[in-house]
Amino acid sequence: MNTTEQKLEAFQRILTIMDELREQCPWDKEQTFQSLRTNTIEETYELCDAIMAGDMTEIKKELGDVLLHIVFYSRIASETNTFDIADVIHSLCEKLINRHPHIYGNAQADDAEQVKQNWEQIKLKEGNKSVLGGVPNSLPSLVKAYRMQEKAASVGFDWDTKEQVWAKVDEELIELKHELDSDSSMAKKEDEFGDLLFALINYGRHAGINPDNALERTNQKFKTRFHYIEERAKAENINLPDAGLELMDSWWNEAKRK
Repeated sequence: MNTTEQKLEAFQRILTIMDELREQCPWDKEQTFQSLRTNTIEETYELCDAIMAGDMTEIKKELGDVLLHIVFYSRIASETNTFDIADVIHSLCEKLINRHPHIYGNAQADDAEQVKQNWEQIKLKEGNKSVLGGVPNSLPSLVKAYRMQEKAASVGFDWDTKEQVWAKVDEELIELKHELDSDSSMAKKEDEFGDLLFALINYGRHAGINPDNALERTNQKFKTRFHYIEERAKAENINLPDAGLELMDSWWNEAKRK
């Protein structure tokens, strides 16, 4: 692995290249915070895809793309003397020191859960108006639910056991079935469906299961198996809609065995 000196040299290299691109490349010269925003979101999702695939080469590449955006934003800000990359890094360092008093102070934290609780308490002391204030509105709903539950739990708003959470899942399932069997409005049915999903996410959290990771694994599994169905239909020269559910289901089971 690289030495500290080599790492610093590599960081200096990207800063130099960023300066050169910003000053000389027509496309880079035109970019703003707003124009880069959607690209940043895309790069973040590409990193997530690489992580889920366990592809270390792709993870390395996508981390580089995310780093580029951090350097890019900092360079743009430096042009109006707002901040630069050093300010970004120092701000991060100060936050890490302040929020790890069990390392840099006298606080006690014997496990990861205590660290998380301390973290949220410190954020409130720093001026956060709500425990949930750090959850971005634009997060995907499933991830947002998980993060809100985590943050609420960090201040003691949580069930004591998994059994209590599962009882809530059962309760929400009964309520959803009641609404689906009634003449309730679609809004009411969606409310109950959302309550059931929220309860399942909460149970996953108590069971140590990240629901977003779990659902993405299922998505990928479904995608792989459905691709197999498509390939089997193509090999048999059958138009997929004409294959019928029974035949497609047999191919699905083949895919599962493989």
